[in-house]
Amino acid sequence: MARQRDRWAELTGGQAGEEYAERFAQLAASGHDIHGEAAFCAALLKPPARVLDAGCGTGRVAIRLAELGYDCTGVDVDPSMLAVARRDAPSQEWLQCDLARLDALGLKPGFDLVLAAGNVIPLLAPGTEPTVVRQLAAVLRPGGLLVTGMGLDAAHLPLSDPSVTLPDFDHWCTQAGLTLRHRYATWGGDPYDQDDRGGGYAVSVHARPAA
Repeated sequence: MARQRDRWAELTGGQAGEEYAERFAQLAASGHDIHGEAAFCAALLKPPARVLDAGCGTGRVAIRLAELGYDCTGVDVDPSMLAVARRDAPSQEWLQCDLARLDALGLKPGFDLVLAAGNVIPLLAPGTEPTVVRQLAAVLRPGGLLVTGMGLDAAHLPLSDPSVTLPDFDHWCTQAGLTLRHRYATWGGDPYDQDDRGGGYAVSVHARPAA
């Protein structure tokens, strides 16, 4: 039986790299700050920390973090997205891999931070989410951080219905040995209000226990 494709591939057919990059280029040209995720991560730890951008897409965040002095590796399953990243930052490390099979890359463990921004978790192949969280946790050093951002409703997702709930996500993190440290409603650090679901978006910081 063929492996089920991730939700992102179902939406884009794996051909969205140039269109995605152009959208952010237009936002930057119009004066929008497109580096919120990088600024958030930079506030958590100092360079030259090792960062794994899991689901890196066109490399927007990893490229910015590298400019700030971080040691960044980007991983994505979409070749059209990685083609843009490799063109824009050919000296950085860009790897193509399904996050559910991250261990197949043989990455050196001990990352200080693993980032899964841009709705990476909600757009995984259905049923692979616990495996992906476990794989991401496994490459963290003791005390390392998993930082995620995800939409919780249709207004914050390219999906008609949400695919992941925060209780489920926190459960997967707990199973992977991670503990929730902080949760925000935006990459700018606005407080997350549990009563109104934070406005439909959550930025979470989970940590692997220190040795």
